[in-house]
Amino acid sequence: MLRENINNAVKDAMRAKDERKLSTLRMVNSTIKNADIEARGQGKPPLADGELLSVLQKMIKQRQESVELYDKGGRAELADAERAEIAIISGYLPQQMSEDEVKAAIAATIADQGAAGIKDMGKVIGALKAKYAGQMDFGKASGLVKAALTAG
Repeated sequence: MLRENINNAVKDAMRAKDERKLSTLRMVNSTIKNADIEARGQGKPPLADGELLSVLQKMIKQRQESVELYDKGGRAELADAERAEIAIISGYLPQQMSEDEVKAAIAATIADQGAAGIKDMGKVIGALKAKYAGQMDFGKASGLVKAALTAG
């Protein structure tokens, strides 16, 4: 489904002669193909939508790091180009959860999993990733899970 949406957007960008969007989406497709090839090399099937979302999130994170570096280096035009790519890629991610929603999801997952301490952190993060792929920043979520498990 997600692949299809991206491929259709590539065609639309070609018709509209939107060079920025076209080059960004071609880069996304290339990254997805590389991830599929890597998965196939490990004997796995092509990536499912949930796994594709994490690929897109990784691409966004790379661009955010580049924006910081370009801003520090006084390269506003390059930072703006990266921001434009972030905006295009973000359009294919589900709506991000608010911090309150993330905390509520963590509390519910901890209760569902019967997690009692820090040793259950992996189980809780795994359940969150399965249920909320692409909807939350798992870097921040893991800190919140750790805090909740050590406090409880």
